[in-house]
Parts: sequence; C-alpha cells; structure tokens
Amino acid sequence: MVLVQLVPAAQSQTGAPVPADLLALARNSSPEARQRLLLGVLALCDASPPAGELSPILGEIFLTLARQAEREVRKVLAEKLATADWAPAALVNVLALDEIEIARPVLAASPILKDDDLLRVMIEASLEHQIAIARRPHISGRVADAVIDRGEPAVLTALATNRTAELSVDGVRRLVEHSRRIAALRAPLTRHPRLTEALAEQLYQWVGAALRQTLTARFNVDEKAFGAAVYDAVAGVMRPAEADEASQDDPERDEMERRLIDKLQAAGQLRPGFLVRAVRERRLSLFVHGVSTLGGFATTDVREALAAPTPEALYYACAAVGIDRAVFPTLLTELRRLNHNLPGDRGDPVWQRGSLSEASAARAFRALHTGAQPDMQTAI
Repeated sequence: MVLVQLVPAAQSQTGAPVPADLLALARNSSPEARQRLLLGVLALCDASPPAGELSPILGEIFLTLARQAEREVRKVLAEKLATADWAPAALVNVLALDEIEIARPVLAASPILKDDDLLRVMIEASLEHQIAIARRPHISGRVADAVIDRGEPAVLTALATNRTAELSVDGVRRLVEHSRRIAALRAPLTRHPRLTEALAEQLYQWVGAALRQTLTARFNVDEKAFGAAVYDAVAGVMRPAEADEASQDDPERDEMERRLIDKLQAAGQLRPGFLVRAVRERRLSLFVHGVSTLGGFATTDVREALAAPTPEALYYACAAVGIDRAVFPTLLTELRRLNHNLPGDRGDPVWQRGSLSEASAARAFRALHTGAQPDMQTAI
C-alpha cells in the first residue's frame, strides 16, 4: 500500500485557501495535487463564504473540480455543498446529474435547486435520482404532479411516504388510484395527512384487513355498509337473468360489466369460481372481462380466443387465471352455447396433456396472439 502525505494548499493570512493556488491545483491532474485540492476545497467550504455572488474565479475552481476530479472528491464536495445557499448553481446542477451516491445529498437538501432543475434531473437521470427527488422535503405541487404523471411504482411510493410534499387533493386521489395496482402505496397512504375521508373509502376497497382497521379507526369507515355494497353489486350481476348474447352489442352494458370486474378485482373478490359462475348464469361479457383482468390480457385477445376455430387459446387463458383443467370441458360446452358454437372443435384437446402452471399458460396464450409458436412440451 502506498501512503500519500496530504499537504494542505497555501492559505492566506486569514486562514482561507488562496483562490489562485486552488485553481492551479484544479488544473493539475497529479494524485498529489488532487489530494491537496481536496484539502483546499474542504477548507474553503468551512470558511465564511463571500457576501453576494461568488467571484468568477471561485466558480471556475468548483466547476473544474466537479468535471475533472475523482469520484471521492466529487462525493465530498456534494456533501459539503448540500445545504450551502451560496454554492454556484451550475456546479450544483452538475452534481445533481452525477451518479446517485454523489447526487443524493444535493437532491435531498440543496436550496439552489429549483423546480425546473428537479424536473430536468427527473428526465435525464436514473430511477434512483427520481426517488431521491420524490423524497426531497417540501417539494412543490408541480414536481409532485410530475412524479405522479410518470407513474413509476418505486418513485410513487417514495412520494407517498413524503409527508411534507405539497400534494393537492387531486394528487392524493391519483395516488389512491395508482394504489389499486401498486400495493406498496397502500400502507403509506392510509397514514398520509392529506388523505380525505372520501379517498379513504375508495382506498378501503383494495387494502388488506390490517390497513382497513387503520382506515376505520382514522375515518370511521363503515365496514358493514361497504361489505353490503360489494355484495349487492355482485348479487345484482349474478342473479338469474336473461341471456347475455346481446351484451357485446350493447356498449353501455359491456362497460358496466367491465367496471364491476374492476371493482371486484380491487376489492380482492375476483376469483376463478366467479368466472365459471358467470358463464353458467349466461354472462359472457362478464366472463370476458374477468379473464382479461385476472390474466392481464387484452379483451380483444380473449374475444379472439372465443371466436377461434380451436379451443387451444381459450384453454390457455382459462388455465392462466386458475380455472381447473377438469372444469374446462364442461365450461367449453357452455361457452359454445352462448357463443354460436365457438370456439370450434379443431385440433387436439390440449387440456388432456397434463397440468399446466398459470405462468406457463399465460406465456402460451400470449405466444399464440403474437404470432410466435409456443414450445408446448416445455410449457406443460
């Protein structure tokens, strides 16, 4: 190991480093000069900064250091300047776009960074930079809205945990909507100071039992009334009614059933058995939207599977959402009665090949709809 003796940069009579000497060191790329430059910068940061704008020579020293110095020098510089209100704006912006370990201190605290600077970093830098911005104390509503617009789960979660962010009611509402698909948002939102009672009732639909207790204690959400509302919605659809063939030709009816499926999914009550029962109750459109939602498939792909000359794609879709292969033959017969004898009976009964995992079935279904040829022997 080679030890380098650190020799301080020349200092003025007041004890502060001499700017001209620091600039000379900044232009010297030798290891010894870099070490001395580091000591000089530290001393400069510890000294009382000059009143008003920094002199051009000091600004050039800082920028030269940031652009040419080793990583450790830039890291120490970022830590020293993180809270300085006199630091050169150009330098702070350079550090904010550096690698995250260097950028994090200035992104978290620098008073030099304005909204436009933060928005630029969000566009140009990494996901870790975005998370650091979302955690920044007292970020403005403009920056918070930009975070929500981007919709990155990790960044949204960081924003939800930031109690000082200037979130509007609409911003909180959008976070609650995102929490339907991003489970990590739910816990911080239940405790967020800007969560309203109306939004708490919406959030209540898709959180677990523990978080429901938190919401109930905080907002006095009526658990019995909510449960009854969900039950009525399900029962209203599942009660015996007329045949469902016309629902595909009725956009209003189709949209109503799509919303019901979304509501059941959000409440954690959408299950494979519900889809089987929907077919038995002659609710074809409800079955289509249910399979699409549970499997993460496009409804157009599910409808194509129902209209295909072979039931292969439909079987993969059903297996992907957890419908047992032993149930599929009977389900297929009932679906054909509702759907003009489609899907057709061409091809081999793939459900007789053996069990198929949900993940493998989903891959096989998507492969059929992207034109790829799935490897069935591997999938089964």
